[in-house]
Formats: sequence, C-alpha cells, structure tokens
Amino acid sequence: MTGKELVLKAFRHEKTERAPWVPYTGVQIGQLKGYSAEELLKDSDKLVECLVEANRQYSPDGQPVVFDLQIEAEILGCNLLWAEKSPPTVSSHPLSETRDIPTKIPSRDDGRIPLVLDTMKRVKNKIGKKTALYGLVCGPFTLASHLRGTNIFLDMYDDEDFVHKLLSYSTDVAIKVAEYYIEAGMDIIGAVDPLISQISPDTFAQYMAAPYKRFFDSVRERGAFSSFFVCGDATKNLEEMCKVDPDCLSIDENINLVQAKKITDRYNKVISGNLQLTVVMLLGNQKDSQKAAIELMDKVDNTNFILAPGCDLPYDVPIENIVGIGQAVQSIESTRKFLESYVKEDSDIQVDMPDYDSLDHVLIEVLTIDSATCAACGYMKSAADDMTAIFGEKIEIVERKITEPENIARLGKLGVANLPTIVVNGQVKFISIIPNRDELKEEVGKFL
Repeated sequence: MTGKELVLKAFRHEKTERAPWVPYTGVQIGQLKGYSAEELLKDSDKLVECLVEANRQYSPDGQPVVFDLQIEAEILGCNLLWAEKSPPTVSSHPLSETRDIPTKIPSRDDGRIPLVLDTMKRVKNKIGKKTALYGLVCGPFTLASHLRGTNIFLDMYDDEDFVHKLLSYSTDVAIKVAEYYIEAGMDIIGAVDPLISQISPDTFAQYMAAPYKRFFDSVRERGAFSSFFVCGDATKNLEEMCKVDPDCLSIDENINLVQAKKITDRYNKVISGNLQLTVVMLLGNQKDSQKAAIELMDKVDNTNFILAPGCDLPYDVPIENIVGIGQAVQSIESTRKFLESYVKEDSDIQVDMPDYDSLDHVLIEVLTIDSATCAACGYMKSAADDMTAIFGEKIEIVERKITEPENIARLGKLGVANLPTIVVNGQVKFISIIPNRDELKEEVGKFL
C-alpha cells in the first residue's frame, strides 16, 4: 500500500495498518538544498527540487506543496515583508481605513498563483502516485484580517454586517483558489486559519459557521477531501469546527490530542497532529523526535488519525529529526526497542527574569511561537505595538519567541502553557486571545 492510499484510507474513516505520516514541511525544505524561504517561494524550479528531495528523505505519506498564507493577500493588495527563514508576513492592510468590500477574485494568472499551479502539476507528475498532496489556502478569517488588520476584532462588536460581508468575500476567494488547486491535482485542500483560536464558540457560530460550511461543501462537490487547520489553543472551538463539516481537523500542540479526538470521533472526523514543533522537533535531537512520535501514536488508535507536526515546520528544524520520525512511523516496533534505554537529558537552561516590582515603566512581554511565522502571534504582537502610540516611552514591548531555548524556560517560570500570550509586568493577561485596543489599554493603564 502506498502512502497516498494510506492517507486516503484514513480520510475514508477506515482503520489503517499504521498511522499515516504527513510532515507539514513548508519553507523547511529549502534547507535540503540551501535555498532561503524567499528563493523557495518565488521559484518553481527550486520548489519542485526541494519537494521531491523532501519526499525522498522524509518518507511522507502525504505532503503539502506550498505553506504560505500570504499568496491571496498579496494579490489583493497587501504588502509583504520577505525573510530568509520564514514565509513572508503581511505589512499593510488595504482595508484598514475603509469598509469598502473588494470585488476582485484572483485568477489563475494573478500573483504567485501561476508558480504554485505549475509546481503542483509537476510535483503531481513526479510523486503524486505514491504521496497524497495537500493544497493549502488562506482561511477566510485570516484572509479577512490580512485585509482589515486587527480592526476586524472591534468590527465584530461595532459593525456585524461589514464583518459578514468581508468574510463572505474572503470565502469566495478561498473557494476559487481551492478550485484551481483541485484542478492541478491536489488530493486534500486545507483551509489554514490560525486566528480561529482567538475567538469564542459563540463568535465562531455567529461569523464563521456559514462561510466555512460553504467552503467545505464546495471542496467536497469538486471531489477532493478537506482539512481545517488551526493554530493555538482552539479546544473551545473544536466542536463548532466539526459542525461545518470538514473531513479533518489539523491541530497544534496547544491542544490535548486524546481529548480532542473524543470530540472529532463523535463527528466521525479525522484528526491530524500534533507533534511539538519547538521543544521536540526544533530543539530536540532525532531520538527525542522519534520518542515523541511513538508516544503520540500510542495514545490514539489508527482510525481517523494522521500523525503530523502541530503546524508548518520552522526552517531550522534539523533534517535528521524529520527523517527519524519517518523511520519510526514505518518501523515502530524496532524503533521502540532501539529507544528503550534512551532518556532525554534534563534542560539546564538558566534565564534571568526581569525584576518586575522595580520597573520604572510598563513591560509588555508577547510570548509567541514566532510572530514572523505564526499569524496569530503576529497579530498579538501588533496589538501590543499599538500601545506605543498611546503610551510612548512609558512602556516597553518585548517579544519572547520559543524558538529561543531560554524562552521555553521563561514560559515555565511565568506559568504560561498556551501561545500566543501577553504578559504585563509579569502578570499573565491574555492567553491565546488577541485583545482589542481598549482592552489592552485598560490593562496597561492599571500599571501606570
């Protein structure tokens, strides 16, 4: 049985011989050939080269072609900041000062869509018979936030009609791009929407249910499977996400997989996840990664389950760690025996914490995966940065990325378990929820 057959068997809700393995290798595959993220995402030849090499080395059963949530936003007028080791980030929001809903729907010839479609067709021809291929679109809520900026969170209170119209438009865009990807041969269409974790179940039902039901129905009508990707602690929204009828939910490490699978099983949905990106795959070694993969697979059965990272892999994840997981998945018992005597070394990282009681200013710490790669983290950082215009030199804003080992220790000292989180003068204030300007202003004001 090929890896593709294994993945599709999981999507048909059949018990599989082993857990399918789908590494969300975004720009990380550039490391295989020494290309930067920008080179990779602007050159079809380089992208195909790296995708084929990743397929050879990582032994995936399924594989995303491109993991970039800014493709649609760029076409619709958002400016991008490019980086060496991460996908681009949105640096401007064309609707930040207006509520005029756009009418433009991306064509096959717009922006980087031709590059993506060319890559998909070529990769389909090279590895598509043995590997299930994922085409990823920017989810409606995240795309709407790219266009409107953090104002969209205030709009949900001030102008419900505008939000509904903007989300409907964003859904039209996602449906059209998904249509192109299905025509290019993608087996699974993923709607990647990190910001879903930032809203309540009631807000999801109010604003997201209809757009997402329409999106997933459209994918199904075109003969492809679908997956709903979410970042952050979206535990509260898992049931609402199931109700909009995707075939799969892809979750990150902030969510308890065993408890989440109880929910997805009630709705007969596949669940995909949720290896720790930073602590295990980025900062651990090959044995750590293999052990984590086996422990995760041991927690759930092989029906309605796909083993995957919690999100797209950071660029610097060691190649051997991903290779090792592929080996462990395909030879679980021999790998288990190999790891019997292995014990992970205790971390001896020391971290100097600020003397919060003696500060002569307000210190806002934004604890993130990385604001350059995580959309929710980016908008959390932007919310904090907005405070500079209000309070000026009375405040200091520091981002603490868990891609830096000392910040993992810092999280433990602060008692933070979920990201992104805002801490004000050592007090945890906003956990996996992006505050609006007035909410954060009020919290900062208490310390002045």
